[in-house]
Amino acid sequence: MNAKVGVLRFGHRKKRDIRVTSHCALVARALGAEKIIIDGDKDGIAEKTIKGVNERFGKGASVEYADWRKTLKDYKRKGWKIIHLTMYGERLLEKIKKIRKGKKILVFVGAEKVPAEVYNLADWNISVSNQPHSEIAALAIFLHELWQGKELNKEFKKAKIKILPCAKGKKVVELKRKK
Repeated sequence: MNAKVGVLRFGHRKKRDIRVTSHCALVARALGAEKIIIDGDKDGIAEKTIKGVNERFGKGASVEYADWRKTLKDYKRKGWKIIHLTMYGERLLEKIKKIRKGKKILVFVGAEKVPAEVYNLADWNISVSNQPHSEIAALAIFLHELWQGKELNKEFKKAKIKILPCAKGKKVVELKRKK
């Protein structure tokens, strides 16, 4: 599958969601999203986190702030498929083959109560489980299923360090970059 994927994090509240939004951005980056768009309070925390990770571990997703409604409408107009992750949605495993046909996918991840308009703007309202669960877990499972596990071996360009798999301990290698 060769698609562009973005993640729209809805309703970030800086007094409450700092770690959750940062972790949402980290998962999006690590599992293949090219862009993270944050709607809500602008505090720069997720932006700073991703910038630092990109500098050390290699170029991954960018972060920007934008209004959710304008973003959804703009992306739909440009032909992107909107996937709203919600426990009230259709089952992921029943819809993932159709979703994979999309070449440009924007994943909507909520923080606070999601307006009914989002359910109507979405091409698919998708649930990884019809039980209460974490939006970070839902995003990770969705991206894993979307990429069929291939994202787990993704190489990031311009990395300064790389983690080597090992059974015990930690193996971190500093990479020499070509000039």
